[in-house]
Amino acid sequence: MQQFPYWQIQNPDKPLFPDVEWNKPEQRSLRGKLGIIGGNKLGFAGVAEAYGTTYAAGAGEVKVLLPDVLRKTIPPAITEAIFAPSNISGSLSREALHDMQALGAWSTGILLIGDAGRSSETTVVYDDFIASYGGWITLTRDAADLVRRSAPTMVERPNTLYVLSFAQLQKLFQDVYYPKILTFSMQLSQLVENLHKFTLSYPVTILTLHQGQLVIAHDGKVVTQKWDSPMAIWRGQTAARAASYLLWHPKPLEAIAASIQA
Repeated sequence: MQQFPYWQIQNPDKPLFPDVEWNKPEQRSLRGKLGIIGGNKLGFAGVAEAYGTTYAAGAGEVKVLLPDVLRKTIPPAITEAIFAPSNISGSLSREALHDMQALGAWSTGILLIGDAGRSSETTVVYDDFIASYGGWITLTRDAADLVRRSAPTMVERPNTLYVLSFAQLQKLFQDVYYPKILTFSMQLSQLVENLHKFTLSYPVTILTLHQGQLVIAHDGKVVTQKWDSPMAIWRGQTAARAASYLLWHPKPLEAIAASIQA
């Protein structure tokens, strides 16, 4: 299967970068601070799942920011919750930007986990936050769809991780007018080559699933691993683990490859 020097295959039972796990700081206080943003009045399952997953993955400190309409429904297990102003549709309003930026100033990285609703006002506040934040941003689930307008900005950020379905990856290529067409029928090697070139063109990091293979690409290098847990991606667990490892390991490809192993 492996055909290119920039392509490495990780065995599910043997990590390519074992030093990442071995060098995880023993003190939780040295493992960074993660801010999770998401939720709307109809759902916050992604936020709740990510909160537990990030702690299990070793994140140092975790805080979540949700619309204030959820104040009475958040389970007590989420002890570090911030409630920001919501709009009539039950999503974050433009007045939430200050709270989002305050969370960004506190954090080492931000996870936009989704369940964000479809409000155009929420799109604006997400776009404004992205434009003002310089740390790691991990986008996944419907959060990636919400900020499609910001795609040209996102791919130019050196600290951006997209955790996408294959259909979302197709849209990303379209949104930045990248001159390659991705198809569900394409061979894994073709996708690897396209992501190799895409991540040489842009400093963004990509994680996606194609034909039973998890594909990670950064700086022209690609790691693939056999993957039989697609629900871990759709529920946000994979993105939450990756965002946690990015807090304390400086090399994105190695950090994310290790995060899907542990």
